[in-house]
Amino acid sequence: MIDGQPLASFQPFIDTATGLIAGVEALGRLRQEDGRLLSVGPLFTDPKVSPALLRRLDREIRDNAFNRLHQAPADWFLSVNISPRWISRLRPNQPLPSLKQLERCGIPASRVVFEITELGGANDKLSEVVARYRLAGARIAIDDFGAGYSQLDRVLALQPDILKLDMRLFQEAARGGPSGEVVKALAQMAEKTGCWIIAEGVETPAELDFALECGARYVQGYLFAKPELEFFATDAFVERFAELRDRYVQRKLAERARLMNLRQQLADLMSLLRGWVERGDSLASLLTPSNYPWLLRIYQCDRHGTQLTPNLEWDGKKWQEDARYLGHNWSWRPYFYQLLAEGWDERRLTLSTTYRDATTNQYCLTAGQFIDNGRRLLLLDIDAVGL
Repeated sequence: MIDGQPLASFQPFIDTATGLIAGVEALGRLRQEDGRLLSVGPLFTDPKVSPALLRRLDREIRDNAFNRLHQAPADWFLSVNISPRWISRLRPNQPLPSLKQLERCGIPASRVVFEITELGGANDKLSEVVARYRLAGARIAIDDFGAGYSQLDRVLALQPDILKLDMRLFQEAARGGPSGEVVKALAQMAEKTGCWIIAEGVETPAELDFALECGARYVQGYLFAKPELEFFATDAFVERFAELRDRYVQRKLAERARLMNLRQQLADLMSLLRGWVERGDSLASLLTPSNYPWLLRIYQCDRHGTQLTPNLEWDGKKWQEDARYLGHNWSWRPYFYQLLAEGWDERRLTLSTTYRDATTNQYCLTAGQFIDNGRRLLLLDIDAVGL
């Protein structure tokens, strides 16, 4: 027995290109006698509730959502969850219940996104059902992408149109650290496979900034709206979104200004170090790096990437030599081809993107410049966190 009236509530997706609502996700609620709305989510993880009862509840909520979509603007899409557990119970060639519901409610499948949830279910049957959804005109999303394990096999098998980043992973990543790099890498992978990214669980301006950093096409979360029974106006959040987006752009411009300042400091430092190297001065005469607290080490390589000199590292009082990496070849590192491509002809200073150093486990950038008529590379490793 399930207490309450099954209803769909709707949480909007904000289009990051316009700030307009582009669609909504249908979320199941039970309206109690006193008017309170309770989420149906706990029922779907309760082993005491029979699967048949849950399937019936799921379809009632979906019917409610499909029927009420006629009240929404015609260009909105509706996102509904589909469990692979239900799909695995379908008989061969059985008409798909969701498509029958759409037809009965007079909703074109092109307005619907089916979100594949969870990790269970048979992949072969899932692929076949997804192909039938697509043939009808619907789009496919994978929900909670990045949760549990990578789900890369599911992405390759289903070739979804949309990836929804796992909310917990996304919110942790927005706070920075290694998970931030993981989520950015997932977003880049999505872009390369032609998927749009949805960032759900956007609750703070910092999380919106991170969603924009990841290239999210749509954002969803309490920063804009909680799920509601009624639809918002399409332009309800345009002004708010524009204000937050402009703040993000200003922060990125400030970051760019800091980067340009860093480049100038690096150019000045490189000029001093180049003079020291080319004169062949002693280690005792090397400058004290008090103005450059982010400097990790100085070293030289030949133009093929083989290290020619020990690392020079400042211990707070004097320079120390670390000869462990003499003869190591660093041409596989992220910065090396960038140095060759950008710094060879003009002998100008180049600065890599941030990467995680394999030997020290630090987040670094590497600055480099050709010296000695292009026979050597003078390289500086920089602490990215310290910046």
